[in-house]
Amino acid sequence: MNVELRHLRALVAIDEERTITDAAIALHLSQPALSRTLEQLESRLGVRLVERTTRRLALTGAGQRLSEHARRILGQLDDALSEASGRNGPRPLRLAFAWAALGRHTVPLLRDWRERHPRIPVEVRRLDDPEAALRRGEADVAFLRTRPADDSGLRYTALAQERRVAAVPEGHRLTERDAVALADLTDEVVALCTTAATTGADLWPEGLTPRTLSVPGVDEWLTVIATGEAVGVTAEGTSHHHLHPGVRYLPLTDAAPVTVHLARPAVPTHTATEAFLRLAQQHLRRADATR
Repeated sequence: MNVELRHLRALVAIDEERTITDAAIALHLSQPALSRTLEQLESRLGVRLVERTTRRLALTGAGQRLSEHARRILGQLDDALSEASGRNGPRPLRLAFAWAALGRHTVPLLRDWRERHPRIPVEVRRLDDPEAALRRGEADVAFLRTRPADDSGLRYTALAQERRVAAVPEGHRLTERDAVALADLTDEVVALCTTAATTGADLWPEGLTPRTLSVPGVDEWLTVIATGEAVGVTAEGTSHHHLHPGVRYLPLTDAAPVTVHLARPAVPTHTATEAFLRLAQQHLRRADATR
């Protein structure tokens, strides 16, 4: 099966640009040349990778899976060539997270890494979908508060248990308490974020389910709470990463904790992946021992 790097680059460009015209511009090719390259790839694989319409292109399931593998392969090749040339030194370890990284442990861990591995910086990225970034080779490791699916192609290690907290507007009646229970939020509107899957209406017992309000991201979540439109429930890490003058975080006494995982591709995309995992585990063990 004679598949070349140009075929993979063509598929990735089409995935990113979604039109032949824009993908051809990105690759500095003519449109006919790019179309021929795509046709060659599909012919050699014997499978349709792209659905074509009059307005745009969309990858098939097979095309999407191959595009994710292609991004990883091309990224690893670029890294290897850069390292071999000796021009840029080791590239950063790309760490992704959706809402909160490792809560209060994040900055101490990164400082510890910097002292031990000064030649390998960590590049921290907040992304709506860190899992997808790992599969596409756009991140090397990610802190996740939901476990990846078994067929995701990712490995994961449970690092810590975080308690849940309630987020309420400053001045709300509940701020007079040291802690709250789920039943205290039943009569409130609860903001649920579409990019965070740790909290849903099913967290409440049957018969106590509150009304909910969907928001697209953490900034919107904080805003609707600060303005008094809603309250929220989240993992404790949020209270360290997203302080807001209009939001008070209170311990939630009767909700199950959230597990924080470190996820990474089954085939590591960075040579420092396992070293970062080991340091995170060591750091958390030391923190537990000193509590």
